[in-house]
Amino acid sequence: MRAEAENGGSRDSELRFRNRRWEAAEGPGDRREEMKEPDARGCCVKEDRACGCRQIFRSVWRWLHRCILMTFMIYLSIPILAKMCPGIQAKLVFLNFVRVPLFVDLSRPQHLGLNHTISFFLSSGPDIQLGVWHTTPETMWRKAKGKDQAWYEESLQDGNPVILYLHGNAGTRASKHRVDLYKRLSSFDYHVISLDYRGWGDSLGSPTEEGITMDALYTYHWVKERSRGPVYIWGHSLGTGVATNVARKLCEQGKPPDAVVLESPFTNIREEAVSHPLAMIYKVYPAFDWFFLDPLTESGVVFASDENMKHIDCPLLILHAEDDHIVPFHLGRKLYDAAMSTSPVSARRNMKFVSFPASLGYRHKFIYKDPDLFHILQSFFAH
Repeated sequence: MRAEAENGGSRDSELRFRNRRWEAAEGPGDRREEMKEPDARGCCVKEDRACGCRQIFRSVWRWLHRCILMTFMIYLSIPILAKMCPGIQAKLVFLNFVRVPLFVDLSRPQHLGLNHTISFFLSSGPDIQLGVWHTTPETMWRKAKGKDQAWYEESLQDGNPVILYLHGNAGTRASKHRVDLYKRLSSFDYHVISLDYRGWGDSLGSPTEEGITMDALYTYHWVKERSRGPVYIWGHSLGTGVATNVARKLCEQGKPPDAVVLESPFTNIREEAVSHPLAMIYKVYPAFDWFFLDPLTESGVVFASDENMKHIDCPLLILHAEDDHIVPFHLGRKLYDAAMSTSPVSARRNMKFVSFPASLGYRHKFIYKDPDLFHILQSFFAH
């Protein structure tokens, strides 16, 4: 018995000795951590989670900080880039590289519901090929089925009015709002000739203001030679600048068009650039004109419709929606005022401005939906 007690005491002494050695090696802090293990589901887990959340927050903040810094650097660099490379601004005005709608075969307008339309090409200059559509009046759609280009050209001699449609920037002649306009004009018994300028759609060449004006002028003469009815020029948005360029040239030649329709027009490209929504973030930029507008003018993009009005003496109709978010309504009104004050006196009585209330929601490209459009055009063209 005494031996067992002595053995037990020695074992206790040995365990106490080992514990003291362990505490000396590990330290009191580690011992405390070890003592917390039974309580691991409590405060220790909460501390680990809080630490993890702080790390995530720091990572997100560093990412946001980099994004903000990069955005700021881009904001500062764009004006410099615009000044050094004015050709970039010209591309942004034309936006001909935006090929929408996608996956549309421009040679088959029938796929878009234009059953009485043919696609063909014209050449307005060396290495220039223009994709063109001819949509006949809706009443001729049965006769037009399966006919070739020669038949379509001959149909222009039926005496019905012909509208040469000059579209705005971006997209092609197959853009939905443009196709819907062709259909409405066709239902009014008009022939519609729509083209893609050089660099747009399936047309070859690179766009410039002078170049696309020549494309429109060439197409006008092509139509005029074949038509026995009146030929009207209809421009929309950027196409209004092309339309006034063409009308001015024709009037100066003593061969004015029968009428010009301007849908959502602007006065000149500088004023439109200042009023465009994308320009709002830079209007507060120092020397905005020097960085943005002067290079645009230097690149040859002017579209001075207000100046052209001094030389246009044919009937003029301006259509503009009050809620237009791309070309502000006041620019259309200002252009009309310029026309009334600078055009030849003989032409002023044939100039008309039609506004569409914001409540209709036509904005920049849906005026064609107006139920009174036929009566507006009929009343205007009748004069």
